[in-house]
Amino acid sequence: MSQVTRPPSPAPGSPVHGHGNIGLAGLVVGALGVVFGDIGTSPLYTIREAFSPHYGLVAEHDTVLGVLSMIFWSLTLVVTVKYVTIILRADNDGEGGIMALMALAQRCLPKDSRLAYLVGIFGIFGASLFFSDGVITPAISVLSAVEGLEVISPRLHNWIVPVSLLVLVSLFASQRFGTAKVGRVFGPITSLWFLALAALGVANILHEPEVLHAINPYWAAHFFVDHAWGGVFILGAVVLAVTGGEAIYTDMGHFGARPIRYAWYFFVLPALMLNYLGQGALVLEDPAAIRNPFYVGVPEWARWPMLVLATMATVIASQAVITGGFSVVRQAMQLGYIPRMRIRHTSSDTIGQIYIPAINWTMMAIVIALVLGFRSSSALATAYGISVSMTMLIDTLLLVIVARALWPRWRRWVLPLCALFLVIDAAFVVANGAKILQGGWFPVVLGAIVFTLLRTWRRGRDILREEIQKEGIRLDAFIPGLMLAPPVRVEGTAVFMTSDKGVVPHALLHNLKHNKVLHERNVFLTVETLSVPYAHRRLKVEEIGDGFHRVLVRFGFMETPDVPRALMAACDVSDLCFDPMETTFFASRETIVSGAHRGMPVWRDRLFALMHRNAAPASGFFRIPGNRLVELGTQVEI
Repeated sequence: MSQVTRPPSPAPGSPVHGHGNIGLAGLVVGALGVVFGDIGTSPLYTIREAFSPHYGLVAEHDTVLGVLSMIFWSLTLVVTVKYVTIILRADNDGEGGIMALMALAQRCLPKDSRLAYLVGIFGIFGASLFFSDGVITPAISVLSAVEGLEVISPRLHNWIVPVSLLVLVSLFASQRFGTAKVGRVFGPITSLWFLALAALGVANILHEPEVLHAINPYWAAHFFVDHAWGGVFILGAVVLAVTGGEAIYTDMGHFGARPIRYAWYFFVLPALMLNYLGQGALVLEDPAAIRNPFYVGVPEWARWPMLVLATMATVIASQAVITGGFSVVRQAMQLGYIPRMRIRHTSSDTIGQIYIPAINWTMMAIVIALVLGFRSSSALATAYGISVSMTMLIDTLLLVIVARALWPRWRRWVLPLCALFLVIDAAFVVANGAKILQGGWFPVVLGAIVFTLLRTWRRGRDILREEIQKEGIRLDAFIPGLMLAPPVRVEGTAVFMTSDKGVVPHALLHNLKHNKVLHERNVFLTVETLSVPYAHRRLKVEEIGDGFHRVLVRFGFMETPDVPRALMAACDVSDLCFDPMETTFFASRETIVSGAHRGMPVWRDRLFALMHRNAAPASGFFRIPGNRLVELGTQVEI
């Protein structure tokens, strides 16, 4: 038996992670554009929504300070302490995000335990909610920026939706060209955006310095005392200030924890809080400004430039969400939760720059429907927040498992904080649950649909594998029997792809039955996806005898499988050499037939059959040349 060892995974932010020799300052600027785009555009609508008629609040002194205090402490506890300080420590070989956290938590538990199964359910549900949040973010962000037209001139109101649609359609249509070049200007533009937020905030605070008292938690407590239990529901608007917190963890693999922390502590958080306080000061000075405190606080001469800058910032925030959606889909694909899809790499030197056409156009269709259906950021705000708060709750539950198992020195202070986070997250979920009938149903329904698709695919694949194993022939008995009366041998190498190393692949049986020949060299290839981002030991080669070999190729869930390239390494350590011109890949293409009284309800069987039929072919997903692939069909009843 021979093994090919892959060097250890690089540290986040190293050249292999796609940033060349960029230093810490460059990574900080890059993180500003990619990581904080979503949370950085929240000031466009958060304060305005807190005083919308939906909540019935009056823009008077105590109420304004109470809302600002809740925003300040939400940013401090949820984003600064929970995500930036604690969860960024839970890296899965340098990668972050709810899928990576789920895989890390599952590794802390017995493989077949009930808790490991529940962790998988929570992780997949969280990923489903992330997708539903991802389609709302571009719609609400771009709409809130373009709504500045109405502040500039009320006559421009009718142009808000058309201009927003034009911006969004252009954004999604440009995805196929990649964002590697555009991404270089994301950081500087977002840096200018945060500087503008801070400058506007300071200018408005100087008119009403009283607003600085909102930093005192007394005003948040005073708000709840005054409004009793009804005050909890205002958290449905406050949560808008922390949307994008999950992206801080999701994008950790691109920049590393330290650049993200520096950007947040010293740049993003101060700019956000100065702007929120500035908007509060403006409302204290003129309560009528609550109609759109962000744009009203901008001097008239600067409103057009600010409108352009805000639109650019929201496009960048949307781009980051779309790119994050592509990354999560690839992770789910590699972990076996969704069918194979065609993936295009749009950059030769920037990791993570991928394009998935099916996901891109699906997201665009949903975003357009949201803009046309809700028509304003205020209406969309009722749908925004519940998926974010539920995802944050799931993150906290997974964090408890990871901290308890992997952080013996820190868990004494992390676990009590997790109890506090659970209370905060649960309060956010309850507050947003009150908006279900006003639009909050949309992300819940969309998340449930995505969750059903993911679980159906995973369960269907398990049942399909069981049925194939049930009807299969054991490899250790088949080869000796075959060699008693060997068929005609032909030159070349045949690679039979199989998910079960101990069972004879159907493709081999069909090849023997119909072609009645056996290749000189026969390889049973199994591709395995690990619960770590990058595989350390890529290849394992085992000689069985009589010209048969068993090969295991491993990939991490952040890698794109390239089987031919991986097999080329076998030439260096064994007598098995893969000549691309003399190697033919054989794969089974199963046709799924729904059977009664099997593993899943009939409707899920049919859904799985539909997904299986439309999955990308193995030639594309595993980078196998189409002219070297032979697919042989077989019918399987599940």
